Amino acid sequence: MTISAQQQAVEEDLVERVLASFESCENPRLKLVMKSLTVHLHDFIRDVRLTEEEWNYAIDFLTKVGHITDDKRQEFVLLSDTLGASMQTIAVNNEAYEDATEATVFGPFFVDDAPLVQNGDDIAFGAVGQPAWVEGTVKDTEGNPIPNARIEVWECDEDGLYDVQYADERSAGRAHLYSDENGEYHFWGLTPVPYPIPHDGPVGQMLQAVGRSPVRCAHLHFMVTAPEKRTLVTHIFVEGDPQLEIGDSVFGVKDSLIKKFDEQPAGTATPDGRDVGDQTWARTRFDIVLAPENV
Repeated sequence: MTISAQQQAVEEDLVERVLASFESCENPRLKLVMKSLTVHLHDFIRDVRLTEEEWNYAIDFLTKVGHITDDKRQEFVLLSDTLGASMQTIAVNNEAYEDATEATVFGPFFVDDAPLVQNGDDIAFGAVGQPAWVEGTVKDTEGNPIPNARIEVWECDEDGLYDVQYADERSAGRAHLYSDENGEYHFWGLTPVPYPIPHDGPVGQMLQAVGRSPVRCAHLHFMVTAPEKRTLVTHIFVEGDPQLEIGDSVFGVKDSLIKKFDEQPAGTATPDGRDVGDQTWARTRFDIVLAPENV
């Protein structure tokens, strides 16, 4: 489409007037962000020649995203995730540093004050699924063990649902524990399974409209914190999960985070002597390396 010089001048004049409106902002960071947002937003509108009908649809869409959001469901996070904005923000704020474990999306299902468990305990708390023994170490980038690192873990059950998606206020499939004096940790959880992000709202409608799957690759969430270390928010993914070939709906997969969950035949002795009955179980190892703070 050819835009006349006169029309271009009208559009560019508007951009300049909006930018000028931020000149009196005393916060330099806020000023930078608002001016950059203005430039990119107006560039987008002009690039696609956004129609008034499309603008109204977008406003209605964002209004619906706000209305469905509550204390248990964050549709704006889902929207950010599915547009790759969450992962891009993570990439910008977690620069690669030596062999530090890579970060990935936080997701909408983290809950503060998850139960404290001891090493070797079961975080499932009755959630249904194949038992999985998870073990590893927490170290710094020089290979030194980090004792007493706080490890938050959370996951869905075998039906692909997190505890907060049930109506009975259960707490299951989530906990926090601490690495021991050698930086080691271990716990029982569930073998992760693929599941769809909530897709009964506007974000789901968007994915359907553009022909995308809402399904996430099977994963187990971690958030690891320790003094003077960069907080790590990450997942581990399941090697061999067919969804890895299809793609993750929130772009969270990184090759370094794909781990083998070795399935053990029924009757195989468990590392801690736990009796898992006549069912199979799995085991995996995830060694965590934390980057220094402020790098």
